[in-house]
Amino acid sequence: MILKTIYVILLVVVSAAVSTAQTAPFQITIEPMSISGLGGLQSYAIGEHNGKWLIVGGRLDGLHGRQPFAAFDEAGHNKHLVVVDPVAQQKWSAPLSSLPAALQEQLSSTNMEFYQEGAYLYIVGGYGFSRTSSNHTTYPNLSAVKVPDVIDAIISGTSFTSHFRQITDTMFAVTGGYLNKINNTFYLTGGQKFIGRYNPMGPTHGPGFIQVYTNAIRKFKIIDNGVTLTVAHLPSIIDATNLHRRDYNVVPQIMPTGQEGLTAFSGVFQIDADLPYLNCVNIDSTGHTVNNAFSQYYNHYHCAHVPLFSAAKNEMHTVFFGGIAQYYDSLGIVVQDNNVPFVKTIARVTRYAGSTMAEYKLPVEMPSLLGAGSEFIPIGNLPKYKNGVFKLDEFTADTTLIGYIYGGIGSTAANIFFTNSGTQSTASSQMFKVHVVKNSIVGLHELNSQSTGSLRLQVYPSPNDGDIVVKFNLKSSSDVTITIHDVVANRLDIKSLVNLQSGDNTYSMKVNNSFNRGVYFITIETRDEKVTQKIIIQP
Repeated sequence: MILKTIYVILLVVVSAAVSTAQTAPFQITIEPMSISGLGGLQSYAIGEHNGKWLIVGGRLDGLHGRQPFAAFDEAGHNKHLVVVDPVAQQKWSAPLSSLPAALQEQLSSTNMEFYQEGAYLYIVGGYGFSRTSSNHTTYPNLSAVKVPDVIDAIISGTSFTSHFRQITDTMFAVTGGYLNKINNTFYLTGGQKFIGRYNPMGPTHGPGFIQVYTNAIRKFKIIDNGVTLTVAHLPSIIDATNLHRRDYNVVPQIMPTGQEGLTAFSGVFQIDADLPYLNCVNIDSTGHTVNNAFSQYYNHYHCAHVPLFSAAKNEMHTVFFGGIAQYYDSLGIVVQDNNVPFVKTIARVTRYAGSTMAEYKLPVEMPSLLGAGSEFIPIGNLPKYKNGVFKLDEFTADTTLIGYIYGGIGSTAANIFFTNSGTQSTASSQMFKVHVVKNSIVGLHELNSQSTGSLRLQVYPSPNDGDIVVKFNLKSSSDVTITIHDVVANRLDIKSLVNLQSGDNTYSMKVNNSFNRGVYFITIETRDEKVTQKIIIQP
């Protein structure tokens, strides 16, 4: 059998009669800065008080190793509380060792979910090595941290132990999800419970592990009088098809109705393929809705992000900074890389007044392969809605400093997972000031026209031996034609699929071994849309 490697480059979609570039509603600039002595960190939790930050947990190293003995090792745990003053450019730290063991373990873990309400930072779950259980685990805890008092204690060098409280509840054994709030209810969206050491060979290979996605939005209320911490659970929303997501971005939104909401953007992994989701899930106080009429091609993993809403235009903008994605732009062509590389892309997703959504690539990029596991920390005194969304219309200056980005994974190359020995990436100490520039006459935002379609075409795996899986979504039942042709438009193969049902569809096909090494094109056409991707066949 002749082995082939197939790469895929997304070229064009014929579905939306809109320009590929748009005069931007605003521009984003990022300005590098640094604080002496502030080390690198990724996938941490953070609270804020009077312009100072309290940083909790996270990893001191880069991308986790593939070998079970090296993945998420204890040496990479951040076992210090860190206070940062970005204006004075100062930092202070104190070890967690004065806290009880249960708090030390959870608060040094990675990918905790967190939300700050007033003085209290609420921290849920997280994954790490537990000396108590002699195993890697996802912590079934909710911890409350009184941010102002802890910051003051760390700066003054006094005890902070009385400012931490913790309860145990198995509903909080979640890592890689998101903790947000809509009105008076907390929403713990997506994520997973992971017990044991990571092993790329799967859960049944030694050492094995347990991995259970929540497939849920877990809703609850926190009752906290500053002394006693209790939780009232509400009925969860279960959706094993659409909420099977982790390590992604769930962002506060103002919905077209003017109400508070959330959008779960992308996430991993699809149930039937080790690829990110391209659609999104909109969440409000009445439930959740899957948007299959929009596809997000950039910024698939957790990264720093900024939500901004224009009430005058009823437009919700979310800006994403770098990270990891299945797609990236190369000289105006959107490239699909199923190894899901690190990227530099800064992009915005806009929801318009009529609820349609579109994705735009900004003219600015991250300066390197950076952003995965980073956080955006907003300026406290800027006009915002109750849920933290910026009131874009109330920015009166041409240029407004809206906050900072800190940390994340910095990678030396786009694809390092299969060669990662621990030296190819680091936890970055890089910081950026983030500005919003209004009324700028320069810098178009490039529309990713495929984001406005509904096909969500993905071709995988890559590399492969010539067997191609074509996955696509239909908004209604339709006949589908799949065509392969060469660079001079000679049609080499055609498949006609009759009366396929709406929703996700998968078709497997084999590249003819008579094809010579070179460039070919695969086109999928329905009665509504047409998408072409370039494939490079290498024997």
